[in-house]
Amino acid sequence: MAIKTKQQARLRRHRRVRAKVVGSADRPRLAVYRSNRGIAAQVIDDASGRTLAAASSYDKSLIKTKRAEAPAAVGKLVAERAKDAGVATVVFDRGGYLYHGRVKALADAARENGLEF
Repeated sequence: MAIKTKQQARLRRHRRVRAKVVGSADRPRLAVYRSNRGIAAQVIDDASGRTLAAASSYDKSLIKTKRAEAPAAVGKLVAERAKDAGVATVVFDRGGYLYHGRVKALADAARENGLEF
């Protein structure tokens, strides 16, 4: 099957990652979505299908942050919200994106603020 677009290639990589990364009640999944303008993260319990915590660069408190600074702010916010929900450890789902740049910045900020993965 030939890959036609960058998005199809990312979705194909995402399916490969999701085959291995599964969130549970003990260790939910920290899923990252990155667009050209923003970045978002969710802590998801796949067993029950519930989102336990979420943060986005489109949140009212983060709307004025610059594109390069937003991932660190989102990582900090999602880590705080996850701790409030009683989550200490997660598995990281990079969503088919390279672990580089903004995705790495979000992960590093989440680790610095108390999430273990």
